[in-house]
Amino acid sequence: MAYPLVLALGGSLLRPEESERHAWISSLANLLLGCEGSIGIVVGGGAAAREAIELARGRGENDLDTLDEIGIAATRVNASIVSQILQDAGLDVFAGIPSDVASAVQGLEAHSVVVMGGTRPGHTTDNVAIRLAIEVKAARCLIATNVAYVYSSDPRVDSGALPIESMTLSELQNIVGPPVHGKAGGSSVIDPIGVQAAIDNNLPLAVLDGREMERIGDALAGKPFDGTRIEVG
Repeated sequence: MAYPLVLALGGSLLRPEESERHAWISSLANLLLGCEGSIGIVVGGGAAAREAIELARGRGENDLDTLDEIGIAATRVNASIVSQILQDAGLDVFAGIPSDVASAVQGLEAHSVVVMGGTRPGHTTDNVAIRLAIEVKAARCLIATNVAYVYSSDPRVDSGALPIESMTLSELQNIVGPPVHGKAGGSSVIDPIGVQAAIDNNLPLAVLDGREMERIGDALAGKPFDGTRIEVG
C-alpha cells in the first residue's frame, strides 16, 4: 500500500487576486480524484491571517500566543473552504477540521483526504504539514505557495536573488535561519522549526508554485516538476 501524500497549501493560493478561488480548488479536486492513496492537506492562513493579526495588534494585543491563535483560526476557515469543495467534488474527505496531527493521522487511516489548518501557537502550517508527513511516513512533504522556487535570498528585497532547483535540508536551514518561532503572521519560504524537524527525521521537502496545477500534479505523482527539490543532507 502506498504511503499517504502530504501537501501544504499556502493561504495566498486562496486569495481571489491570486486565482479565482473556487475554480482553483475545483481544479485541485479534479487532480486529487486521479491520485492513488490518501492525502493530507494543510492549509495556511495567508493574508487573511496577517490582516486579522495586525488588526488585533492595532487594538493593543501583544501576546504572541494570542496572536497565533487568531492566525490559526484563519487557517481553519480556509481549510473548511477547501474541505467542502473537495467533498462536493466527490472525494472521500474526513468530516471536520482536525485540530492536531494525531487526529489527522487517524483520519487518513479511514479516508482518502484529510484537510486541516494550524494546530497550536508556535507551529506554523508548514511545520504542521512536515510533522504530519513524518507521522504518516510520507516520502516527501510538498509545499505549494505563490513562489516558484526557494531563492538564495529574499527576492522581495534582493533583485539578485537566484532560484534554486535542488538543494539539501542543511542548505535550506542556512537560508531560513535557526529553528525559532518568529512573530505571529510572519512569512518565510518554509518555517525554520519545520525545517529542523525535517532534518531530524530525514524527510525530503519540495517547494513549488501552487498556482500552476500541473506542477502540483507532477510533484504528487513523483514526476519531475518545476520547483525546488530539497533532499536529505
